[in-house]
Amino acid sequence: MFEVLVYVYENYWQGDACPELQQLGRKLTAVGFEAEEIQAALVWLDGLNLAAQGTQICLPPAEPQGLSHSLATSQDVQAQSLGSLRVYSVTEQEHLGAETLGFVSFLESSGVLPPHMREIVIDRAMAAPGDPVTLDDLKIIVLMVYWSFGQEPDALVLDELCDDTAQRLAH
Repeated sequence: MFEVLVYVYENYWQGDACPELQQLGRKLTAVGFEAEEIQAALVWLDGLNLAAQGTQICLPPAEPQGLSHSLATSQDVQAQSLGSLRVYSVTEQEHLGAETLGFVSFLESSGVLPPHMREIVIDRAMAAPGDPVTLDDLKIIVLMVYWSFGQEPDALVLDELCDDTAQRLAH
């Protein structure tokens, strides 16, 4: 499935250029991916599309006294405050593993993964195969979440997501 997602990211790097899922499935078949991989990727992408469409940030005009911004969803929900903490369920901890949760925490504390995108990353990682999800697979998921919002991560984040860290030499 992840090979299909990488292909989609590389060939339709502007999310709005990606064809509808049924047409995308035909194109992926023509490229030579296996039907089972294509189906898993299309189901996963459909979930990503639903999550991205359901999460829209509406930033109100600048408010005095630094009040938090609201999140525009089906309910009126407040955005995460600076002092809040994301607690992962046992199921999430087991499926994601310590390494991937540490990487999500790193991205979030670096300011490159806002809470609404983090939640989509966690949701899509929970829908991904693997127990636990590998760090390389999580990096693909993060790229796909950025892609679904029509955003490209900055160069340093992109380097961290795409670089093979196994070949790095510590100084």
